[in-house]
Amino acid sequence: MDHRALIASLPPEAKDRLQQRADTAGLRHLGGYLTLLVLTSTGIALQVPLWPLLILPQGVLLVFFFTLSHECTHKTPFKTSWLNDAVGHLVSVPIALPFTWFRYFHLAHHKWTNHPEKDPELGGKPRPDNWLSLLIYLTGWHYWNGMTIVLFQNAFGRVDAPYLPARQHKAMRIEARVLLTIYAAAAISLFFFPLLFWVWILPVLVGQPFLRLYLLAEHGLCPPVANMLENSRTTFTNRIVRFVAWNMPYHAEHHAFPNVPFHQLPALHRWTREHLKSTSDGYSQFTSSYVRSVNHQSFS
Repeated sequence: MDHRALIASLPPEAKDRLQQRADTAGLRHLGGYLTLLVLTSTGIALQVPLWPLLILPQGVLLVFFFTLSHECTHKTPFKTSWLNDAVGHLVSVPIALPFTWFRYFHLAHHKWTNHPEKDPELGGKPRPDNWLSLLIYLTGWHYWNGMTIVLFQNAFGRVDAPYLPARQHKAMRIEARVLLTIYAAAAISLFFFPLLFWVWILPVLVGQPFLRLYLLAEHGLCPPVANMLENSRTTFTNRIVRFVAWNMPYHAEHHAFPNVPFHQLPALHRWTREHLKSTSDGYSQFTSSYVRSVNHQSFS
């Protein structure tokens, strides 16, 4: 059974219940997330004992804003539409991810998931297939370099990717210019407020490998087929990871039925688990599998 047949087989009342969005669920989750971020930020700012150890959790919390921004592109974390847009724009600032642009980039990814040429996440290039490309990928170099190009191109060049609607070009141009202004101001302020380096710049660099490995598991080693239960991976993991990633380890479920908000994905999983084709028992298992595939390709 593919994802279309599975979703079509859901009872109407179950389908309606799964798609119910709630501001309270989203705000509660966001409140808990921001509380943790405030605690780690405060510890670094006050230089509490062993404060350098807080840079890693600070970085993980910051870079995993990506998963919340991703959810906001679908307008699913909150029932109120403007709240999805406002939060999506705000949490995208620390990770240099232009939210309006990302929404259409990501919708194209959903349409062409894992297609070698058409999925914009692949950009016509294979995922890391040797040790050098994997190590470069884990540093986040491709991400930071790619977002820099996108920001400058959207701000001053031509917005011409086929998945970017012309009606949004002006908004993307304004968005890119605003973000570049923020980053320019932040760069200058580092001379006066070096704390920014410790609570933002260094943490997002340190946290990148964890986000990259997490994202690699979403579709890495999955076949380039149309069935979302096969081209996307669900990774069975602990509550902490699911919390930080807004339940996106249920990734095959998310791709099968994108209208389902994060807090309903565990319920959707109960309908899909017998039909999932690509799964891993934790991120360590996936990483081991991916390393073996890299070794095989490197020596074949």
